[in-house]
Amino acid sequence: MRKLVILLLLSLVVCGCTGQKSELKKATLIIFHAGSLSKPLEDLSREFKEYMKSKGYDVEIRMESSGSVDAVRKITDLGRKADVIAVADYLLLRDMMFPKFVDFYIAFATNEVVLAYTNNSRYANEINSSNWFDVLAKDDVRFGFSDPNRDPCGYRTLMVLKLADYEYGEEVFKKLIENNTNIRAEDGKIIVPPQIETNDKIVIRPKSVELLGLLESGTIDYAFEYKSVALQHHLRFVELPKEINLKDPNLEKQYAKVSVFLEFKNKTIPAKPIVYGVAIPKNAEHKELAIEFLKFMLTKGREIFEKNHQDFLPKPIAFGKIPKEIAEVI
Repeated sequence: MRKLVILLLLSLVVCGCTGQKSELKKATLIIFHAGSLSKPLEDLSREFKEYMKSKGYDVEIRMESSGSVDAVRKITDLGRKADVIAVADYLLLRDMMFPKFVDFYIAFATNEVVLAYTNNSRYANEINSSNWFDVLAKDDVRFGFSDPNRDPCGYRTLMVLKLADYEYGEEVFKKLIENNTNIRAEDGKIIVPPQIETNDKIVIRPKSVELLGLLESGTIDYAFEYKSVALQHHLRFVELPKEINLKDPNLEKQYAKVSVFLEFKNKTIPAKPIVYGVAIPKNAEHKELAIEFLKFMLTKGREIFEKNHQDFLPKPIAFGKIPKEIAEVI
């Protein structure tokens, strides 16, 4: 009799545990995002998964990193489906997706451009915020940036280099870009051809985080990156003056002296303070879950992003037809 009671109790425990597991509903969330958002979104996704377990869901999150322009074009040009899209320039959502591909978009975080390097970079012990462009111009120095046709960090790098002309009274852009690529500038307008050609001095990759391995291996000496990425990867960096680093919202008129014209899109992008954006595409297959993710991101996410050295805006700014659930947390 005692053995029978023990067996019954064990069966109840097993059934109870099995029942608890079966209560979690399987769900999937697909996120297309800028490469510079990889680390904060990984941390955010991990905490979101745990949060959703308390709501009865076992969420699989599939994240796909790329340059922000590429992330947008996966949806607009290739017809691929995503539940959330997060990009390094919120204006891409406005200009390339709204209102045909998204009903709304939210500007939520900031950053700045820095010049990253390692202890093994040539002239690592000499470079500073006053001489960095002279160091980059040296014959034995190689540097890199991301493709301006595919990634905002790329076209922002060009903006920074052109703004440096005004800040330092030097032909920085000509020495570093025009002398080494087929990218040209007419006054403050930077013209980027569809196919960029470079010499051995400059390395270009589709997204800025792809330069990190080249930097750490010594293939290149310096790379233009976002400050958050440099800090996340424990890199040394030159912090550029606020007049050129695209960080300060009070310097919008100063930044507006320059623009980038992408020939392949026949599109001009004015230099503006860096602001990231997020949206839920109209073709999202898991919209309710995407709304939950955005709510979590705009609340708990602030702390997670700041731990990853990326500041939120004091108050996220929403545009378009904002779902009520999201409007309540902004």
